[in-house]
Amino acid sequence: MSKFWSTTVERLTPYVPGEQPKLANLVKLNTNENPYGPSPRVLEALQMEVAESLRLYPDPDSERLRGAIAEYYGLKPANVFVGNGSDEVLAHIFQALLKHDQPILFPDITYSFYPVYSGLYEVGYQRIPLTASFEIDVSDYIQPNGGIIFPNPNAPTGRLLALGEIERLLQANPDSVVVVDEAYIDFGGESAIPLIEKYPQLLVVHTLSKARSLAGLRVGYAVGHPDLIEALVRVKDSFNSYPLDRFAQAGAAAAMEDHAYFEQTRRQVMATREKLVADLESLGFTVLPSSANFIFARYKERDGAELTAALRERSIIVRHFKNPARIAPFMRITIGTDEQCQQLVSALREILR
Repeated sequence: MSKFWSTTVERLTPYVPGEQPKLANLVKLNTNENPYGPSPRVLEALQMEVAESLRLYPDPDSERLRGAIAEYYGLKPANVFVGNGSDEVLAHIFQALLKHDQPILFPDITYSFYPVYSGLYEVGYQRIPLTASFEIDVSDYIQPNGGIIFPNPNAPTGRLLALGEIERLLQANPDSVVVVDEAYIDFGGESAIPLIEKYPQLLVVHTLSKARSLAGLRVGYAVGHPDLIEALVRVKDSFNSYPLDRFAQAGAAAAMEDHAYFEQTRRQVMATREKLVADLESLGFTVLPSSANFIFARYKERDGAELTAALRERSIIVRHFKNPARIAPFMRITIGTDEQCQQLVSALREILR
C-alpha cells in the first residue's frame, strides 16, 4: 500500500481476468474465447485500414459501426452506444445509470466485475442469492432498488432466464434501470433487445468477443432508449472521446455485416457443446443447462480444484472458482473445437480411472 494512494484505491479488490498462459501445445478452455477465427470479411477490413490515414484520429462517434449494429436489430443509431469492450461499456453504465441512493441488485453468483465496478464508483449493492438450482428468481428482485444488472445467460453458470421473466422484471421495476448483460446470448438464448421500444428503462449490453470471435479487438455495445444512450455518451466524452480505433471500428462493422459466417460458427459451437455435455454426463458429471459457449460441470466424488489441476498437468486449462463455496466443486469449461473437447473428455476419463 502506497502513501500516495487514494482511499478509494485502498478499498478496491480488482477483477482477476482469466489466465492467458504462454505454454506450447495448450488446450485453452478457460476464458470463453471462440474456437473459430473471425469472419474473412473482418480480416479484409483490417487490411484496408493499414494506410496513411492512421495519422488521423478515428471517428469519435463510430457512425459506421453504430449504423451496422442498428441495422442488424432494425433500430436507429441513436439506440446504440459502443465502447472499448463490453467491460468499458459496463463501467460507463455503473457511473452514468446505476449510481443512486438505493443499492443496485445483482446475483450472488455472477460476473465478478459487478462488485468491482461498485467499489470503484462507490455504488451500493445487494447480492441476491441464486436458487438451489443456480437460477435467477425474478420475484427476489421485486423490491426497492437503484438499478438491476445481471448476465443472461448468467456467468459462470450458463443458465438462461426466459424472455418472459425478463419482461416480468421490467414491469415490476418501471422506475429503475434494468441492465441485461448478453455476452453469451447468441449461443442459445433469445435477446431482450426487442423489448427496448416498450421499456425505456431497459439497457442491453453485448460484446463482439464471443460469438463474433473478436476478443482481441475489444469492442462492446449497449442498446436502449436514446435517453439512456445519451447518458453513456456524456460519460464517454468526459473520459475518452476516441475509445475505438480505426481497426476496431472497421473490423467490428464487418463482423456485424457477415450474417452467414456468424450463423455458421455459433451453430458449430452449440453443436459441440451438446456433444460435450453428453460425453461428460456419460462419465458421471453433473452439468448445468447452458445457453452459453461454456458449461459448468462437477463430479460428485472429486473437487473442482483437484480436477482443474489434474487437467493442467495434461496441458488442458479450464477455469475454477473457489468462491463462493457453493460453486467450488464446479469447473467452467469453454467450448472449443470438437478435437479440443475430445481431448478434454479423454483426459478426464484417464484422471477418473
